[in-house]
Amino acid sequence: MISRTIESRIRADFGKGKAVLVLGARQVGKTTLLGQLAEGERRVLRLDCDNADDRALLANPTSTRLSSLADGVDMLLVDEAQRVPDIGLALKMLVDAVGRKTQIVATGSSALELAQGVFESAAGRIFEYRLHPFCHAELVAAADGDGRSERRLLEKRLVYGSYPEVAGASDADARRILSAIADGALYKDILALGGIRKPDVLVRLVQCLALQVGSEVSSGELSGMTGLDRATVESYIDLLEKTFVVFRLPSFARNARNELRKGRKVYFWDNGVRNAVIGNFAPLALRTDAGALWENRMVSERRKMADYAQRGARGYFWRTLSQSEVDYVEETDGRLSAWELKYGSRRKARLPAAFVAAYPGTSFGVVTPENFEEFLEPGEALP
Repeated sequence: MISRTIESRIRADFGKGKAVLVLGARQVGKTTLLGQLAEGERRVLRLDCDNADDRALLANPTSTRLSSLADGVDMLLVDEAQRVPDIGLALKMLVDAVGRKTQIVATGSSALELAQGVFESAAGRIFEYRLHPFCHAELVAAADGDGRSERRLLEKRLVYGSYPEVAGASDADARRILSAIADGALYKDILALGGIRKPDVLVRLVQCLALQVGSEVSSGELSGMTGLDRATVESYIDLLEKTFVVFRLPSFARNARNELRKGRKVYFWDNGVRNAVIGNFAPLALRTDAGALWENRMVSERRKMADYAQRGARGYFWRTLSQSEVDYVEETDGRLSAWELKYGSRRKARLPAAFVAAYPGTSFGVVTPENFEEFLEPGEALP
């Protein structure tokens, strides 16, 4: 079983009188993580809120009923908490009722209701974490710290990603698993919680986003491609982000007049899901989008690192109106680092003169298949 980076940090928050909330897409390993966290605990109560009977135990909560539920329990696990109406109020009342006697851990695959419910009702009573598909460091550690195995599997990761079920599967099995995710699980929470009446249009939007990975995304252009109005395009992208399918990378702009100030790119948290959405699992040698896959993998892995490290690193891309560009810019505590992400180019990359003039002292690196481990190592990993 592959250990998750956030497990030790979550354990460090046990016994502090607060609930732990783990957010992440379906099938990224939240349920497995709950099992790992419960190891060594004598009295564990586990509720699966996809089950109506378990949901009913937390619905219409009262202090007396919740206190009785947690009585004599060392750890209370609540899986898929977003399925419970007013779950934020229930968690708040549970934390207030049990204090430090019972450790509460909840998971959710959607930040839609959880963001509105938990963080309003249970403010100050929650430690929040995000769980993603396996990150590079987790896969390396599972191979006894031997990075050579992940270097050999680089093309597989670029094509099939690193969902837990996929990471060690054959290519044929990986195709089936990812196709099933793209056909159903990917949209389950969006359709249930977002009130979307035209799922076919949502699928079309996701396909359009998949084909534009690495490029700037325009709501006007997406509107023309899908037949949705701009406001609906924006709301659907927001839903996709809150259900951990995609994330947005804004443009970085502070000084120069010709910097792009409102641009954004959209990346997928997992390459395999991206490829499943467009139905293309061809090897890299037969693809025209290898560069986009490389950029998506590197940026998503870097964002996973930032989430797990909880060090406030913010990611951007940079571009001017004259099309000078930097693929990835990261700001941590006021310090800037910049990278070009090159899969096949042999050209020697350098920072654009306009960027150097606007942001002197920025560290710079080029990420290639020969040195990508340096970019993806835990910690600072700065050039």
